[in-house]
Amino acid sequence: MKNEKGFTLVEMLVVLLIVSILILVTIPNVTKHFASIDSKGCSAYMTMLQGQVEAYKIDHMTTPTVSDLFSEKYIDSEEAKCPSGELVTIDAEGKVMLVGKSEGG
Repeated sequence: MKNEKGFTLVEMLVVLLIVSILILVTIPNVTKHFASIDSKGCSAYMTMLQGQVEAYKIDHMTTPTVSDLFSEKYIDSEEAKCPSGELVTIDAEGKVMLVGKSEGG
């Protein structure tokens, strides 16, 4: 008899079964957290934007718009958007608020 080394079909099927079970358990847990990640990212973005509004108010003694913040290089994007795609605006008092989903997002 030859002494052949390698995996048997049964061993390969057992490994495939274990990997499949791990994938089935992991994927729902990961996808379940995407909404909370977007929500926390949006909250952090709005807090940062509120800080930039306050800095602009101190520097210019007036309440800015999003385009004012962009033109004065307080923010990098002309359109203030959360990671989830929701648009953000600044009201007349300088409070940062969500507007809703952008057309592209």
